[in-house]
Amino acid sequence: MTYGKAREAKKHVFELLKADDLGRAIFEIARMNKKKVVNYLISALCNCDPLVKWRAVSALGKVVASLADEDMERARIIMRRFMWMLNDESGGIGWGAPESMAEIMACHEGLAREYVPILVSYLREDANFLEYEPLQRGLLWGVSRLGSVRPQLVKSAGAGKYLPEFLKATDAEVRGMAAMGCGVLELKDTKEMLLRMINDTGTLMLYQNGKLYEKTVGDLAKEALRRIEATST
Repeated sequence: MTYGKAREAKKHVFELLKADDLGRAIFEIARMNKKKVVNYLISALCNCDPLVKWRAVSALGKVVASLADEDMERARIIMRRFMWMLNDESGGIGWGAPESMAEIMACHEGLAREYVPILVSYLREDANFLEYEPLQRGLLWGVSRLGSVRPQLVKSAGAGKYLPEFLKATDAEVRGMAAMGCGVLELKDTKEMLLRMINDTGTLMLYQNGKLYEKTVGDLAKEALRRIEATST
């Protein structure tokens, strides 16, 4: 593919990510050359439009899961690419990497079984802890997303041990995403902390089902408590 054609293809992918019908957009994206479209989607993770970034995460989940069904090793290479993006030696920041890894694993059980422990290691101060709060936000969203699809794998990897500490964060989005994760994983020991958070007015944008919603930390704490209490009755 020439530079001009590649540029047009990338532009087309970005236009699809802005479309109203995300399902149709992902269907169209998945029909493209997977190796090339993965590169376009990864570049979209740095887009200044947050909805484009998040929809790129959704598309990566579907495309890489499909690729894994055809060639597991090529899918592993992409997962390792995200891991490298989060490595200090990469020289980059790793925008969108934790949430993309999580979305891919949500879409493909085989990759989840291999890489869930690595995702959880980014929560751990004794392992690959992510210190930068914007990355923590994506990581915590990812733990919640993956936990909603494959809860046992996430619990078995020990995520529940490390999530509560993030409820104390100064960053509202980190607190909110952590609260959501505690609810998804039904962490009963966090009920008292969540109760203290129900009047927290810190705001954040939450990505769900292809759309962004404005929430408060208190909203997410209340929802987490409802989930936990529902499992206690």
